Amino acid sequence: MERLFEELAVRARKVRKFLRTHPWLARLSHPHLREAVESYIKAGGKCLRPAVVLFSCGAVGGEEERALPVAAGVEVFHTFTLVHDDIMDRDELRRGAPTVHVAFSRRAVEEFGFVGEEAEHYGISMGILAGDAQHGWGISLMAESARRGVSPDVVLRLVEDITGRVLSALVEGQVLDIQYARRPVDALSQEEITDMLWKKTGALYAFAARAGAMVGLDIADEGHPYVQALSEFASRCGVAFQLMDDVLGITGDERQLGKPVGSDIREGKKTLIVYFALRKADSARRRWALSILGREDAGEGEVRELGKWFVESGAVDEVKALARRYVAEGSEALWVLPSSPYREQLEGLAGYILGRER
Repeated sequence: MERLFEELAVRARKVRKFLRTHPWLARLSHPHLREAVESYIKAGGKCLRPAVVLFSCGAVGGEEERALPVAAGVEVFHTFTLVHDDIMDRDELRRGAPTVHVAFSRRAVEEFGFVGEEAEHYGISMGILAGDAQHGWGISLMAESARRGVSPDVVLRLVEDITGRVLSALVEGQVLDIQYARRPVDALSQEEITDMLWKKTGALYAFAARAGAMVGLDIADEGHPYVQALSEFASRCGVAFQLMDDVLGITGDERQLGKPVGSDIREGKKTLIVYFALRKADSARRRWALSILGREDAGEGEVRELGKWFVESGAVDEVKALARRYVAEGSEALWVLPSSPYREQLEGLAGYILGRER
């Protein structure tokens, strides 16, 4: 695992350097907008999705450098979804620092003397605009790969894919996440919740692998066995990543996560942990759990107790087991690829997902 971390760190440094020095940023002359756009990128992050692009490119015999603009584009595209998600989820922390909308609400008070709703509105507006700018930058980066020798047919297919199929899945996943938080858990099925998780996370992971493979092979054929295998692998690992993210949202260490633990409980998110736990609960326990779930003013003690019960009920272990199954199924898909260090790195990444602490 230590070797994997080294390989991930190398890719993260490459992607961040590429983004820090990219001329697109010079187009943002307003300091607030530029700071908002760069905020999460500068804060770090694991850069797993761009690593999937680069590892997938290498796994099919391609040169990583040709895929670097696509990898950077995926990271920026992902960042745009985070900025907007943080607004919708009312999150205050991301990567250990204030979220964009919170940071710029405070800036509005300090620099313009805005108060109350005016300051909050400014922060939300800056978050929306920063995400819009990142969306455009991400697509522009992918288009740039044509200048690095990638076939225009491949570039066009990738842009069509991420702006069509992938974006619609991500947006629909977020809509479902918001709606499910207000629906009774009895009105949902495991399949519906899993589908929502795939749309929120698995769709972009699958694209990252598919894009890396298509750039590495320089073909616009999604039906190629290598492209299909890598897409299947990343799709399933993406769902496992989100399942483990939900586990960490209950059991994680806030200092390591860089975001609040228990926020999913206050937001009333219908994770599979909630689904499995409430299926096992008697009527009294169920009433108690539902009296806390989705209450924004729930106390720290209540949130901790509910999280503790989720663990004791066995629901957390069920979700971990499901994540292991998804990773195992995804890893099986990789065996169509030739043996290589890149395939080993992808297999290691699957193992990392199951053991992650942040």
